Amino acid sequence: MDVLVINCGSSSLKYQLINTQTEEVLASGICDRIGIKGGQFSYKPKDGSKTTQNVEMPDHEVAIKLVLNALVNPKDGILKSLDEIKATGHRIVHGGEHFTESALVNDEVIHHIEECADLAPLHNPAHLLGIRACQHLMPNKPMVAVFDTAFHQTMPPRAYIYGLPYEYYEKYKIRRYGFHGTSHSYVSKRTAEFLGIPLENSKIITCHLGNGSSICAIENGKSIDTSMGLTPLEGLVMGTRSGDLDPAIIDYIAQKENLNTKEVINILNKKSGVLGISGLSSDFRDLLAADEEGNLKARFAREVFAYHVAKYIGSYTAALTGVDAITFCAGVGENAKFIRGKIVSHLQFLGITLDEKANLETIGKEGIISTKDSKVKVCVIPTNEELMIARDTRALVAGKHL
Repeated sequence: MDVLVINCGSSSLKYQLINTQTEEVLASGICDRIGIKGGQFSYKPKDGSKTTQNVEMPDHEVAIKLVLNALVNPKDGILKSLDEIKATGHRIVHGGEHFTESALVNDEVIHHIEECADLAPLHNPAHLLGIRACQHLMPNKPMVAVFDTAFHQTMPPRAYIYGLPYEYYEKYKIRRYGFHGTSHSYVSKRTAEFLGIPLENSKIITCHLGNGSSICAIENGKSIDTSMGLTPLEGLVMGTRSGDLDPAIIDYIAQKENLNTKEVINILNKKSGVLGISGLSSDFRDLLAADEEGNLKARFAREVFAYHVAKYIGSYTAALTGVDAITFCAGVGENAKFIRGKIVSHLQFLGITLDEKANLETIGKEGIISTKDSKVKVCVIPTNEELMIARDTRALVAGKHL
């Protein structure tokens, strides 16, 4: 079954066409700057060639048309007909408490995604644009919504309830939801498989480290705690997000800078994190280059990031009452050997010893970066959210015999 996986942002659309029998990526690409001047469309079929064109994309429907046309293009298209696409899988950031697993898209599912829009105002409306565009362009194709929050719905109440008047949870569902669930789910399963340990009897901490970062404590294959909260702003210091802070800071900054709450929250989301600390960039590659040139703020920002990751790993080891494996994934986790080394240096009390050579050589690929005698295995497992979406899509569509 060929499944088209779509991940819509407010001004972008990433896509992959995946054969779910072989799990091979047949084609992939991105539509960038949707609704903004200077749009760019890229298409990369499985033969490794890549085409990029500058084209205006006023909305997501135009972007998806470009994707579909590229897939059946006589010159370098991968399909003879769009009939070969059996279903589409959509990444949805927020499913609230309603969705504990992926769901076939229907009017009720769309309604609940809309209800969660105020919890993810930058994401859910964009996802809905992608769903509606597919409904119009491929009206008879089944669609599946795969939720970032679903994997974390196994958290116990003690982990997701905030220390607020309980009525706010009852009235507004203010609680920890967590994100990157599709990534944490894939990586934890692959970690257990890679290490040859039973998932149903395991304690794994997964570290999804990128521009957006989160950590998850996973017991017997189920999320029991995670660092992001009601929104993706809570948790680690990230690329542009502040992560955890004293909530009184919001009012303090608002008064000192003559800003309203919304403006301060915007600063916490878009101008903070390692960007705010370094004053340079949210991209860890830029920080590495600046650090190597002697930029002390760049080094400091990286050290702050690593410290916060290590601190969360320590707390989640306590939550799990032990840990079998710690796994790094996503852009920083898979590639930033300095960051990984800094994090592990804080964890020697767990009996962890870093294999320096393995850490240097394990870039963007699976590997163990702890020594053989390390009491806890430390791994690098490249995440694959698109594959998880394709798997869920295939399972749900096949289950309905569509």
